[in-house]
Order: sequence, then C-alpha cells, then structure tokens
Amino acid sequence: MTRLGRWKKASAVFLLSAAMAISAPGQTFTSLVDFDGADGAEPQFTSLIQVADGSLVGTTSLGGASGYGTTFEVTTAGVLMFEDGFDHDNGANPLAGLLLATDGNLYGTTENGGTYNAGTVFKIAPDGTLTTLHVFGELPSGSTPISPLIEGLDGNFYGTTVQVVRATAVVRSSGLRRPER
Repeated sequence: MTRLGRWKKASAVFLLSAAMAISAPGQTFTSLVDFDGADGAEPQFTSLIQVADGSLVGTTSLGGASGYGTTFEVTTAGVLMFEDGFDHDNGANPLAGLLLATDGNLYGTTENGGTYNAGTVFKIAPDGTLTTLHVFGELPSGSTPISPLIEGLDGNFYGTTVQVVRATAVVRSSGLRRPER
C-alpha cells in the first residue's frame, strides 16, 4: 500500500511490547505519534489495521484541515503520513474502525456528514484516494453508522446504523459488493 498522503505529526497510537503478554513487569509502552489537532484528534474509538507494508492505518474522529476527522497511516517506527481527511461533504467524524477488504481497499463509516448529515460509507484505495460510496439519511438505510463494517461471505458489506425512525438497523450494502475475481 502506498502512503495515504502528507502527514505532519500525530498521537494516541502506541506500541505495546510483546513482553507485556508474558509478564506485567516487562510492559513497555512507546508513544508512536501525538496528534496536534491539525493532523487529527481523538482516535479514541478506532481500531488499527496493519497493511501489507507493515504500517498501521486508522482514523481520528476530529481534527484535520476541516475539523471533521482524518485517516492516518503510521509506521511502527513512528513515521506519520497525513490524508487530507473529511470535509463534511464526504463524511464527518469516523468513529468505527476500518475494514481491510479482500479487494485490497479499506472501508469505513462516518457518524455524520454527507448530504443529510447522517453519515457515510467510504473507501480508501491503496493509492490513498478517499471515495464516498453511500450517504445515509433516506429510509430505509437509516442513519448514524457508528459500528465497523464487516465483509460477508457473499461479498456484501454489512454494518449497523443507530437510527431508523428511533430504532436500530442492520444494513446490507447491495451494490457495494467486492469485485469478482
């Protein structure tokens, strides 16, 4: 995977030494990056994905150029690259982790943003291109997707939304199937 873009510096990503799994006294925490707001802020709910080159990819729910969150990639040596991030039109406030799908792309959701400010589903290509695939807000797709996506055995992507007329929904991505091989 190529770098996602220009990175400045970042935070809240740390390395937990393998010694921690063996014995508590051997724990070593190393801060890899410290976010300063301009390059992202609050990666608190995200999980990290390790991609083929060994780097770690995730999202921040706030910060970046527009303040609506970013995607980031950091090496295990602490070198951070920065993606321009979310601008509200393409989504805002990604809370869930990313999915590394079998097609080699990363997929995720944003809690807010898009046409109806009800969240989006997005894709990050290996070259770092961010594409909005779906905008939530019209029934029956619900709104406010705050959980990670999964890739089903049938090739569809599945996830949940918080609101569908004051309820919760499980949604399937008909039309967002991975390409056949």
